[in-house]
Amino acid sequence: MRKGETMSDVNGTNTTTTMWQDNHSGMRRHKLMTKELGATIPAIRSTADVEDSDAVLARAKLFCPYNGWRWYITEWDPAIGECFGLIEGFETEWGYFDLTELAETTVFGRVPAIERDLYWKPKTIAEIRRESSKLAA
Repeated sequence: MRKGETMSDVNGTNTTTTMWQDNHSGMRRHKLMTKELGATIPAIRSTADVEDSDAVLARAKLFCPYNGWRWYITEWDPAIGECFGLIEGFETEWGYFDLTELAETTVFGRVPAIERDLYWKPKTIAEIRRESSKLAA
């Protein structure tokens, strides 16, 4: 499907196509977000009242093999493709990111730059921080 076509989203309602129908899924050989995965991720702002942010669960991991950046998805809005989670780039920080933009990011002309870790098992942010600090050492 292309942008603008309708489909049934994770809630079963018709919406415009979101990032999980990106133009590069054929070259990538997988989707950055599937309906099944999306159904397991809490809605945007639903974990905002959690006192210990390290206890929040990251349900999906995206990464760029070309620059080492990683996006850990803890919340998302399937209607607009907006995610919230931990981002490890130049710095490690919490933030919002647009899955449509990530899905459309390319290198070398048209090679998809962002991948989803297909073997990722949900982890707490505390576990991710511990593993990242071991890698940096």
